[in-house]
Amino acid sequence: MKTITKETPWGTFVQSAPSSGVWANATTGLSHGWQQHSPGSNMFFFATYIDLAGLTLQEKTLFFQGAGQQDLYAPFATNQTAGDSMIVNDIMSSHPLSNDEILRTAIYGNFADSDNSGINGLTFTSTIYMRFRQFVVDLDTAAWGHMVTVADNQLGSLEPTASDRIYVYRTVMAEGAMTQVQVAPTRFLLRATAKEEPDFEYLMRLKRSYELQQSPDVD
Repeated sequence: MKTITKETPWGTFVQSAPSSGVWANATTGLSHGWQQHSPGSNMFFFATYIDLAGLTLQEKTLFFQGAGQQDLYAPFATNQTAGDSMIVNDIMSSHPLSNDEILRTAIYGNFADSDNSGINGLTFTSTIYMRFRQFVVDLDTAAWGHMVTVADNQLGSLEPTASDRIYVYRTVMAEGAMTQVQVAPTRFLLRATAKEEPDFEYLMRLKRSYELQQSPDVD
C-alpha cells in the first residue's frame, strides 16, 4: 500500500472595499499558482495533479483505501464582521475540470445536473475525494480573525482508476464585508494499492479513463 500526497500553498484574497463584491488575488506574482475565475470574481482556485504514470505503465489499477487532508488552521479574515463567510471545496478527480466546471462544482457539488443545465462536469464516480466546507465569522470569535467551521461534508467515491493522473483542485468563495481572507496550505492524502486486474476489466477501465480525460488538460 502506498501513501500519495499533494500540497497546495497559501492563498490570500482581497476585496477592494468592505462589501464591494470586487475581489482580487493578492498572491499574484508570488508564484503561488492561485487563479481567479474571472476579473473581480469572489471565486479562486488552485489546480494541480498527481502523476501516476509509473503505475499505469505497469498496467496496474489503483484501488483507493482512504483519502483525507491535513490542514494547518481555519481560514483567517481581516476587517471581518459577524456573518462573513467562506466556502472551501477540495477535490481529487479522475479527470480534469474546466474553469466553468470548477465553478459549478464549488456551487452544486458533484450531484447530477443540480442546476438543470444538462451538464454533468464532475460525477460521483469520477470524484475520488471531495470535502465541502463552510466557514463563518461568528459573534463569539469575530475579534479573533479565524473563521469557525459550520459544515463539513464528504462527497467522494474512492472509485478505482487506471488514469495516469489524479487531478487536484482547491476552490475558495468568499462573501461579506471582510477586506481580506487567507487560506493556509493543505496536504491531500491518498492511501492506495496498485493491483493487476483481468485483461478485460483493465481494458474497460482504461477506456473509461481515456474517455474522461478527453477535455483540455493544461499543465
